[in-house]
Order: sequence, then structure tokens, then C-alpha cells
Amino acid sequence: MHAFDVLGDPVRRRILELLASGEQASGEISSVIRDEFGISQPAVSQHLRVLRESGFASVRAEGTRRLYVVEAGPLREVDAWLERFRGFWEQRLDALGTELARGKRERRLREETSGNERDRR
Repeated sequence: MHAFDVLGDPVRRRILELLASGEQASGEISSVIRDEFGISQPAVSQHLRVLRESGFASVRAEGTRRLYVVEAGPLREVDAWLERFRGFWEQRLDALGTELARGKRERRLREETSGNERDRR
């Protein structure tokens, strides 16, 4: 399965978001996903299986618990593919940063000017 097929599903993206904060037990993942998406535990298990088989997550047993962790390899591949498009939004983000800095500077100057006027009164 192609990386974007895996990431195209909102349930799998949410599972990866949960795993981004660290290792999670399958029961914890299932509980959150069932609450948020209203799907059954077996359906959550299928999504976890897709993530495992595609390399986005790995699992280890700890007693009766199954602990999942995100794997960086496929995410690096997605990042590498996105690299060619970064220029489209980075330029806009740079421009936004410039405008925000300009706004802060103008606001600071207005505050200083109004403070100086109050001091003179």
C-alpha cells in the first residue's frame, strides 16, 4: 500500500497522531478511536494492522498488552516527496512572518507614542 493511501484515512492519521506522543497500548488507542470515530474495536485493529504492515507503526508484546510505536521511515519518505513542494508554502510563510513582525513593530511604536503623549500631559 502506498504511503498516501495509508495516510489518506482519517482514522489512521489520528492513530499516528496518538503515537507521535509516544508508545501506546492497543487498548488505549482503541478507546480513543472508538470515542472519536464511533467504530468497533475490530475495525481499529484492522487500521493498526495496516499501519504495521505498511511500516508506519511497530508493535511489541508486554504480557497481554500490545504496545504500538510510530516508525519514522515511511514518514521520512513522505517528507522527501513533499520537499519539492515546500517552496509553495515556505515563501508564503516567510511573507506572513514579515507582516507579523511589521504589525508588532507598528503596535509597539503606537504604544510608545501614546505613552510619551500621556507623560507630557
